[in-house]
Amino acid sequence: MELFYFMVFGGLAAVVAALEMNKGNNDRINTSSAFNSFKNNYLVVYSLMMVSVWSKVCIRFNLEYDNFDEHCSGNFVLPRCVETGDWLQGPYVYYLYSTYGFGKGEIGQLFIAGFGSSMLFGTIVGSLADKQGRKRACVTYCITYILSCITKHSPQYKVLMVGRVLGGIATSLLFSAFESWLVAEHFKRGFDQQWLSLTFSKAIFFGNGFVAILAGLFGNVLVHFFNLGPVSPFDAASIFLAIGMAVILSSWTENYGDPSESKDLLTQFKGAAVAIASDEKIALLGAIQSLFEGSMYTFVFLWTPALSPNDEDIPHGFIFATFMLASMLGSSIAARLLARNTVKVESYMQIVFVISSASLLLPILTNFLVPPSNVKGGGITFSGCLQVLGFCVFEACVGIFWPSIMKMRSQYIPEEARSTIMNFFRIPLNIFVCIVLYNVNAFPITFMFGMCSIFLFLASILQKRLSVLSDRPRIEDWRMLTEQNAETEPLDAA
Repeated sequence: MELFYFMVFGGLAAVVAALEMNKGNNDRINTSSAFNSFKNNYLVVYSLMMVSVWSKVCIRFNLEYDNFDEHCSGNFVLPRCVETGDWLQGPYVYYLYSTYGFGKGEIGQLFIAGFGSSMLFGTIVGSLADKQGRKRACVTYCITYILSCITKHSPQYKVLMVGRVLGGIATSLLFSAFESWLVAEHFKRGFDQQWLSLTFSKAIFFGNGFVAILAGLFGNVLVHFFNLGPVSPFDAASIFLAIGMAVILSSWTENYGDPSESKDLLTQFKGAAVAIASDEKIALLGAIQSLFEGSMYTFVFLWTPALSPNDEDIPHGFIFATFMLASMLGSSIAARLLARNTVKVESYMQIVFVISSASLLLPILTNFLVPPSNVKGGGITFSGCLQVLGFCVFEACVGIFWPSIMKMRSQYIPEEARSTIMNFFRIPLNIFVCIVLYNVNAFPITFMFGMCSIFLFLASILQKRLSVLSDRPRIEDWRMLTEQNAETEPLDAA
């Protein structure tokens, strides 16, 4: 492995370690022992979930597949990427489907089904968390994803399709129910609002960074060292999920959004739509989230061909681990920013979006400024090295984004419909990802990066608008707002 990779990885590791060990008084938040116990309990559960669950980040390990063309289905391409999956299982889903004898077209349909079910069924199931309880929704997530893992033992296409649908439903629960439970429980226990930022940043630091690296190594040991086969990571994921579910059942209390018995699911959806339409801040937050996450998931499918346009031999797993370190760096920076009362999250996120937009312009710039290499194979090029550095900057922005968007969601989204509105935000995101999945090979890679850069710059503009509006009061009382909407509907009909 070239010295360049070790230098980047080692440099990032040293910076992350230095930031974590050298925090000044301004970077620390004084908390109570009761909060620390609560925070640590949530971090244990969240980390267990992120070891095994669908995080929609493509882990590009270099497995047995080295030919891009062998894994294309029409415009559907997964270059050296086994699937948009979770930390532990991700590297082995495509491999598993291939060992069952399915062709590229059938595998492509399975991938699309996961996003489609997350958009359709997952949105409905996730919204039930506000009505039926967030703890119950988190337990449902664990059960649903365990069932999805079990289906991977079957070579039957219909069974695997059911597993993909279950996985999509679980995704919506993961990205709404857990955060909704945390926010509600945090305030129910009377903890300071600023302390919530500490939980968010630590969850991203460990769950989306440190755990991702360990889970990837653990999955590799199961499959390649112990020769347990490509289904073993799914079995291990089920065990982690069961442990997490036991912790939830034994230590979490239930909380709700709007538990009124007269509120059915349709009314809940209407209320969420009214809240988004009535408060520009919520609408802006949803648009910002969709633009950034859409660009992030597109980047997931682009970084491998960007770094190896001539089939250069690059260590995909090691580069992925480097990206996760960069994300940890970002979450560490976010923790320091969120700990300061004088720093406004709406303000610094404008800068983060501009930097992330510039970082994804790098492949376009190097394509024009650096002479391309026509040599097939070999090591990474100078252009590729520059792009790795730029992509690390983008991943650091991702690490800042997650705890920051969580903080803004806790401030602007009404508690009564938190899960419902959060799942509304995921509808355009899932549509966008499905379109990208199907057409990722239809456009030049520079066009795709340019599109992502424009989206991120647009997110910075919307963030500027949100910053201007942030001092305005929140929307009216949730029940009053929905009741007024219900009263106006008969008048509109008349």
